[in-house]
Amino acid sequence: MPSLSRRAATGLLAGALVLPLAGPAGPAHAADKPRDIRLDWATYNPVSLVLKDKGLLEKEFAKDGIAIRWVQTLGSNKALEFLNAGSIDFGSTAGSAALVARINGNPIKSIYVYSRPEWTALVIRKDSSVASVKDLKGKRVAVTRGTDPHIFLVRALLDAGLTERDITPVLLQHPDGKTALIRGDVDAWAGLDPMMAQAEVEDGAKLLLRNKEANTWGILNVREAFLKDHPELVQRVLAVYEEARRQALADPEGLRKTFAAVTKLPETVVKKQLEERTELTHSRIGAAQRSSILAAGLALQQAGVIAASVDVTATVDALIDGRLATAGN
Repeated sequence: MPSLSRRAATGLLAGALVLPLAGPAGPAHAADKPRDIRLDWATYNPVSLVLKDKGLLEKEFAKDGIAIRWVQTLGSNKALEFLNAGSIDFGSTAGSAALVARINGNPIKSIYVYSRPEWTALVIRKDSSVASVKDLKGKRVAVTRGTDPHIFLVRALLDAGLTERDITPVLLQHPDGKTALIRGDVDAWAGLDPMMAQAEVEDGAKLLLRNKEANTWGILNVREAFLKDHPELVQRVLAVYEEARRQALADPEGLRKTFAAVTKLPETVVKKQLEERTELTHSRIGAAQRSSILAAGLALQQAGVIAASVDVTATVDALIDGRLATAGN
C-alpha cells in the first residue's frame, strides 16, 4: 500500500496489511460470534449520541448475547487510531481523513453516511488583524493532524498560494486548539464543531474562511477484518444506525436535548451546530461521497501532502463499500 509523504505522515499511524474483503452478500464466514461490538461516539457525529442514549444497539444484540462497548473519540484521527489498533470495530470520521488513513495502510472500509456537515472552518479571535488566508503566512495555527479541519487548512493554504511550510502548525486536539486560540497562544485555528460554535457564541470568535464544499462527509467506517468475518452483524449495525438517524430527523428537539446533555453546552451553541451546520438527510454512501473524497485527495496530492506515486482514485474505490445499502437516501 503506498504511503504518504514523510511530512504528511507525521502524527498518522502506519498501517497494517490490507486484508482481503469478503462480500457482505456472500456466504457466511466461519468466524466465531464476537463477545462484543465496539463503536465510537463523538460530538461531531450526532447520530451516534442518539444511538448510544437510546440503547438501540444494546436492544438489537441482547438476544445474541453480544455486548455493546462505547468509546469516545475527539476527532477523526483518534477514531482511525482506534480502528487501526483494533480497539473499536466501527469509527466516525470525515471522508477525507478516512482516505488519508487508507493510503497509510489502515485496513478500513467506509460504509455509511451519518451526516453532511459544515463542521470546519478557519477560526480567528474577534480582535484578530488577520483578514485573509494569505495573512496566515508566518503565523501560528492550531490544527489536529489527520482530520477534516487539517485537510481543510491544507486546501485553504493551497488556494492562497501557500503551504504548511509557510505557517507554524501547532499540533493540538480540537478542544485544546480552541482554548489556545481564545487564550492568544495561536493566531488561528482549524476548528471543529461543537467547539467552533462555542468559540463563536461565547468568545466572539470569527470564521476567517468557510467553504461548505471542502467539508467532506461524515462517514462511518468499519474494520475490514470485522466486515470480512461478520458481514451480517455489520448489516444489522447499519440498520440500527439508520433507525437512530431517522429518529434524530423526526425529533429535532429530542436530538438537541440529547446533544446538550452530553456536551453540557448551552442551547445557543447546540442550535448553531445542529440547525445551521448539520444535515442528517443522507445515509447511503455512493457517488456524491466518492466525488467529495476524491476531490480532497487530489487537492492534497497537488499540495504535496499525498505522495505523487499514490493512485488516489484507486484508493478511494478501495475505501468505499456501498454494498451494505440502507433504506435511506
